[in-house]
Amino acid sequence: NRQRDFSIEGCWQGGARRRVVTLKAKCCAVCKCLALPPQRIYYLSLEFYMGRTLQNTMVNLGLQNACDEAIYQLGLDLEELEEIEEDAGLGNGGLGRLAACFLDSMATLGLAAYGYGIRYEFGIFNQKIVDGWQVEEADDWLRYGNPWEKARPEYMLPVHFYGRVDHTPEGVKWVDTQVVLAMPYDTPVPGYKNNTVNTMRLWSAKAPNDFNLQEFNVGDYIEAVLDRNLAENISRVLYPNDNFFEGKELRLKQEYFVVAATLQDIIRRFKSSKFGCRDPVRTCFETFPDKVAIQLNDTHPALSIPELMRILVDVEKVDWDKAWEITKRTCAYTNHTVLPEALERWPVSMFEKLLPRHLEIIYALNQMHLDRVAALYPGDIDRLRRMSVIEEGDCKRINMAHLCVIGSHAVNGVARIHSDIVKNSVFKDFYELEPEKFQNKTNGITPRRWLLLCNPGLADIIAEKIGEGFITDLSQLKKLLDFINNETFIRDVAKVKQENKLKFAAYLEEHYKVKINPSSMFDVQVKRIHEYKRQLLNCLHAITLYNRIRSDPSKSFVPRTIMIGGKAAPGYHMAKMIIKLITSIGEVINNDPYVGDRLKVIFLENYRVSLAEKVIPAADLSQQISTAGTEASGTGNMKFMVNGALTIGTMDGANVEMAEEADEENLFIFGMRVEDVEALDRQGYNAQEYYERLPELRQAIDQISSGFFSPRDPGCFRDVVNMLMYHDRFKVFADYEAYIKCQGQVDQLFMNPREWTKKVIRNIACSGKFSSDRTIMEYAQEIWGVEPSATKIPPPNLPRD
Repeated sequence: NRQRDFSIEGCWQGGARRRVVTLKAKCCAVCKCLALPPQRIYYLSLEFYMGRTLQNTMVNLGLQNACDEAIYQLGLDLEELEEIEEDAGLGNGGLGRLAACFLDSMATLGLAAYGYGIRYEFGIFNQKIVDGWQVEEADDWLRYGNPWEKARPEYMLPVHFYGRVDHTPEGVKWVDTQVVLAMPYDTPVPGYKNNTVNTMRLWSAKAPNDFNLQEFNVGDYIEAVLDRNLAENISRVLYPNDNFFEGKELRLKQEYFVVAATLQDIIRRFKSSKFGCRDPVRTCFETFPDKVAIQLNDTHPALSIPELMRILVDVEKVDWDKAWEITKRTCAYTNHTVLPEALERWPVSMFEKLLPRHLEIIYALNQMHLDRVAALYPGDIDRLRRMSVIEEGDCKRINMAHLCVIGSHAVNGVARIHSDIVKNSVFKDFYELEPEKFQNKTNGITPRRWLLLCNPGLADIIAEKIGEGFITDLSQLKKLLDFINNETFIRDVAKVKQENKLKFAAYLEEHYKVKINPSSMFDVQVKRIHEYKRQLLNCLHAITLYNRIRSDPSKSFVPRTIMIGGKAAPGYHMAKMIIKLITSIGEVINNDPYVGDRLKVIFLENYRVSLAEKVIPAADLSQQISTAGTEASGTGNMKFMVNGALTIGTMDGANVEMAEEADEENLFIFGMRVEDVEALDRQGYNAQEYYERLPELRQAIDQISSGFFSPRDPGCFRDVVNMLMYHDRFKVFADYEAYIKCQGQVDQLFMNPREWTKKVIRNIACSGKFSSDRTIMEYAQEIWGVEPSATKIPPPNLPRD
């Protein structure tokens, strides 16, 4: 047992804590200190999509029932209280929510882990639907304060921008910089009933008191004080783009801001650590990679690589090659997307102005890298061009993904199919160079929030059958396979689902004034609005169903409520048109007396974590219908699976592994595989061909383009139709026929509730792999070199041994 240095910053429990570590000691030649496996994990992310904290804290502390009872005694309703809390919406979607799940798992697994990010004053915008269009509203989530955070002004740190580089005999100096202060705010991250509380530290930008007074001291004091806003704007607002790169200077400032503050903090903690060194203050960085693991959540914190090099070489005077070895052994990079428009490529000119020293370092690292490639592949100039961190062209750019790959000891994708694409196409040349670097870490979700908290009814009936072990070891859900034919269990699962549906229907009626049929199939697609996620395919199915009902109103149809929700990036025209199309289709279908309550199309406004917690437990069908090869993993798919919805989806992202775990016949899999998409690309995708061959598709497209769904503005959707017909990168029509057919099979099964529920139970039982606990266990063992511990720390009120 060794104590961690929480005493330095005050542990959330008010005392030092213990943790068992495997001692793989080796002697460090320089300072004779004991090199142990990495003691601390630093998860760097520009997004942490936390949602609400109250109920999650009660669940993880095992206090939910006690609080419920106490609040009830006061004549209050705990659920009403929970609804008052604002979501911490410091993320766009999957990437930010994954970071939040990972924090929960790291604490639950007893890892000494810290989440580092930005405390945005305004998180992801609130979405209002006005006349069927998305309108954005600022998310002033801190308006009434945030009880979960504690400001730590004593750990405030300076961050430098602009300036110039001096090469002096004493070494390199970055001078004449502009300083912004980074103020840390700490939020506790409790593990599940293990008395471990980790920290998420978010930085807020603050102007120094002499800001703009020192250089322009010409008497305009008022103006200088007002200019403090310019510095403080760095942490003002989250950029609302999901899977899209927008090369704005403020965004680059945000990326460097979080990296510079975090690395200073990491190094301060490393130097003052009481363990593994005989010097009063550590100056030897030999053991740094054994004490510190830095995980880069996508390329957004990529500047960690040149910044760590800058600190080691310029400040700590470590030899360049040694510094590079330390940097590579410390950093690891997670890739989240293969879409070219999402890859960060910053103009060299912007770096030159904002981060001149980092540009020099990147050039030097790139030169080393290219020298190595040239030595291994003599004369292969094209390979050098493809592998360079600097992209030549009209505007020279820095490819941040390439920087991450050369500066990390591990590179991972987030689902097996995605990791294969990463190796075989996106980073093919790099994989050939260093195959041992590349790994897969299939994403997961925390079963605390996404089962226990959001679906207590289901969690209860599961615990009744197999005990509570599944909460921290989700693979135990496999034991439910023994109950697939158990009539009581089948009835209980169906009953819980029906209760969740009734509850959600009541919520929709209260908040959105829409009345839905709770016995209809709840067919749900909730995720960011993006062409590659193909909400348009869903729309075409809704229109096709509508046309079938209209052409034969007396025929019996399986009633459906199609719910689509998600935000569109404010500057993404096509995504906003897709929302308008969904609302317009709903307007027509929901008001057609021939249809009645057999079909409804609902757009779920302002989809966010707290709404996901309500809709996912109520869903019957989960739509995961991206074009094969475009969705890196998806995590919503896993949430639906564990909550007893069946999946209709393509063989993309983690759907592939879900189908593998539960057997393909227990999901509704349709459409092209990655190979088919590639074959179609080679042959040339021609939408017209499908339009002419498939009468139902033609009818739907003609209705959209003729103004059937927009009678007041018949040309409203011409951009959508034009895209689908002439430049659809995601081949919606190519999967239409298979999708409609597959939806027919969904209808067939839904008419047999017993068989449907048996498939649901099989899905739940096979969802154990998709716990973020399993994902984090793999990161810990295969990337960070630490062993998670199941040891429960004694609570602070008990005496220590």
